Amino acid sequence: MASMASSSSTHFYTPNTSKSNPKSSFFKLSILSHHQDDDPPLQTTHPKGRREIMLRCSEVAVLGAIFHFSGTKPNYLGVQKNPGGLALCPATNNCVSTSENISDLAHYAPPWNYNPEEGRGSKKPVSREQAMEELLQVIKSTKPDNFTPKIAEKRDNYVRVEYESPIMGFVDDVEFWFPPGKKPIVQYRSASRLGNFDFDINKKRIKALRLALEKKGWASENSL
Repeated sequence: MASMASSSSTHFYTPNTSKSNPKSSFFKLSILSHHQDDDPPLQTTHPKGRREIMLRCSEVAVLGAIFHFSGTKPNYLGVQKNPGGLALCPATNNCVSTSENISDLAHYAPPWNYNPEEGRGSKKPVSREQAMEELLQVIKSTKPDNFTPKIAEKRDNYVRVEYESPIMGFVDDVEFWFPPGKKPIVQYRSASRLGNFDFDINKKRIKALRLALEKKGWASENSL
């Protein structure tokens, strides 16, 4: 930047408006021409563009290290009492839940069946304990969008996982619940703690988990 500033001050030389010696003016023009010839050629914008991109990436990484936007765990998580089930979604577009009304296309997600009738349910069904183990295996091995899963709570019929983003440390809470009864159903809820939208990260996460579970014999009422 210093060389460009020096070149600019030379090129925008303004002659004195008062009477001047012709020889002096010629001498000044000669100096100007000499400086122009000696100036190094301007660099193309490509190296500068690459440097700027690298600088911006470094700035994002530094911000991610300084600021950790994990948010606070909502106090309404867990199995609700009346009626029984997981919590509904807030009005924001960064949550999906099996507890929502099927007509709510922005938030509703269909429950999973770990012993589908048209699959292993009619041949070799697994127990609830086995299904829970399969779910935990998929949670640990599947990292959609490079979010890191951490099992925060686990009971016989309930699991809560905290998914942390690779940059800025945003945290999403994902819950799985095996309702009481004989039906081999799993309900779930995936929601971001902060923000109003998530670029469909929660939906993509649930879809990735479902696809991994389908390889083990699970099924869903329909696809996200």
